[in-house]
Amino acid sequence: MLKIKSLTVETAGKKVLNDIDLEIPEGEVHVLFGPNGSGKTSLIMSILGFPNYRVVSGEIWFKGTNITDMPTDKRVKLGIGVAFQNPPAVRGVKLGVILSQLASDEVDKRRLAESVNLPPEFLERDLNLGFSGGELKRSEILQVLAQRPDFAIFDEPDSGVDVENLEVVGRTIEDFLDGRTGLLVTHMGHILRYVDVDEAHVLLNGTIVCSGRPTQILGQIMREGYRWCERCPKARKPS
Repeated sequence: MLKIKSLTVETAGKKVLNDIDLEIPEGEVHVLFGPNGSGKTSLIMSILGFPNYRVVSGEIWFKGTNITDMPTDKRVKLGIGVAFQNPPAVRGVKLGVILSQLASDEVDKRRLAESVNLPPEFLERDLNLGFSGGELKRSEILQVLAQRPDFAIFDEPDSGVDVENLEVVGRTIEDFLDGRTGLLVTHMGHILRYVDVDEAHVLLNGTIVCSGRPTQILGQIMREGYRWCERCPKARKPS
């Protein structure tokens, strides 16, 4: 579904990703761990093709198509969806209208909102305007549910969400990803209490330094933090 080969990326003249290799087969859900500033957001922006993230070398393939130089809107139409960690507020555009535009057919917007514990009246509010951190997170996930992309990326879905709503969000993502392909991007991995993943990767200093069993890697992070990753020979800072 997604194949990234030897990807190196710069933004504002600074190298933020260095020789990234990542492959996510169709029907699998992977998790990407990494501390703050490790390059997780840069990788998401590069997959989406944001123009200020310049590919220096390497390729990004999606569903057998080389999308390295493809504009963002065409990548989305191919079936990539993202729930951002810090989405913008848009005054004058209702959340319910956005959901209708994202959906390929008629959807029960009230039912979708209730599935992420978001009151139906939020559908009549301006997109993300005045939303709390947890409400922002649920609004973003709600939009991905409406879009139903072939490949879904959830950026820090457990950030800023209280314990009660973390379970709601986690189980909703788990149900949505059943039979789909996805990538969870997280700092601490709390979302993995509710979402089953097939493989884990650790991103450090713009490079994927290791991959393996999710429970084993998360356990190591919980015991030692990301310091154990720094001992890996691949954990070099981009020059």
